[in-house]
Amino acid sequence: MTSSTPTRGAANRALLSLAIGSFGIGMTEFVVMGLLPNIASDLLPGQWASGQEDAIAQAGWLISLYALGVVVGAPTIAGSVAKYPRHRVMLGLALALTVFNALTFLAPNFELVAASRFLAGLPHGAYFGIGALVAADALGPGKRAKGVAFVLTGLTVANVVGVPLGTFLGQQAGWRAAFMVVAGIFAVATICIGFFVPAHPGQPGRTLRAELGVFRIGQVWVTLGIGAIGFGGFFAVYSYVAPMVTEVSGAPAWAVPIVLVLMGVGMTVGNLVGGHLADVDVKRTLLGGLAALAVMLAVVGWSAQWIVALAIAVFAVGLVSSVLSPTIQTRLMDVAGDNQSIAAALNHSALNIGNSLGAFLGGLVIAVGWGFVSPAWVGVVLALAGLAICATGLAVERRPDRARRADAAEERRRSLNR
Repeated sequence: MTSSTPTRGAANRALLSLAIGSFGIGMTEFVVMGLLPNIASDLLPGQWASGQEDAIAQAGWLISLYALGVVVGAPTIAGSVAKYPRHRVMLGLALALTVFNALTFLAPNFELVAASRFLAGLPHGAYFGIGALVAADALGPGKRAKGVAFVLTGLTVANVVGVPLGTFLGQQAGWRAAFMVVAGIFAVATICIGFFVPAHPGQPGRTLRAELGVFRIGQVWVTLGIGAIGFGGFFAVYSYVAPMVTEVSGAPAWAVPIVLVLMGVGMTVGNLVGGHLADVDVKRTLLGGLAALAVMLAVVGWSAQWIVALAIAVFAVGLVSSVLSPTIQTRLMDVAGDNQSIAAALNHSALNIGNSLGAFLGGLVIAVGWGFVSPAWVGVVLALAGLAICATGLAVERRPDRARRADAAEERRRSLNR
């Protein structure tokens, strides 16, 4: 069987196999956020004893290091393997994710855990990017955004099921237990990909140098800026949900997984809605999604002291942020020309720059004493900055189109006067 003629059953098995891996990625990326207090108290006992805020802020570097791994790995790995059969690449990436996440629960101290988080982030972007191309091909023409959304569904479902359960398990049995489960999920994904993802050719002769030509396209940089800055607003809040729930609203620790479930449900709904809206109109979905994200992050800031209102606002933030994810990926594929492999992966570089930026700035305002609600206001600023970048980029793109239309109209007028 080839990728061009998959049966419906074979396509479904292949997509499910890829979704298991994306479920594992969603869990390994986000479960840290709900377990920051547990990780900080275990790995940084001195700082924890002298000041919990400082210890949690330092533990937040684990989020930033994972994101940095994604940023580094996505373009370099995706560009380097573009010429190889994609089913074999996906198998190798899943195996790497298994090994590096096993290192996280085995590492004995903060420094080695931090190194393992960076390594675990390296295959992330290439897995999603190349997996999105395989999924889009399996679903057939005219459904690119839906294919992208399907691969991302595993990530969003992880936020409904995997992250809350992993957070609860980590709270009860120690944070390392959550990463032991994550490594097991990636092992299952590796086996399923090996059996069920059919042969899928790469782009023979394609080189990393050729793929890196994508960076000469101005609109690619604009789209990456939207993801890196605008989406950073989401991560500024998500990274510190746990202390916001317990310290600001005064809810017990068992409420954290419940709030994370609500955010995950919002992300799942938003991902499916975003896949549909992006197929209808990518540009309007980008503008509307960023504006809505800024509004809902402000609602989080206003409502954080009341647990019910905070939970509802967090759900809404998850929804509107996930509308943006497949939309940004589709926009990158639209503007990237022939550089599809690296463009699909760069979406995750951008989003994880946003992850790192949001986590860093959120931790910074906490560390200087502005309180656990202050990351929400950092998020508002980042979302509005992303909206400004988007609007400016689309305005610049429209100028040549207007000029071409004006030239065509002038040519028609001259033809009529002859």
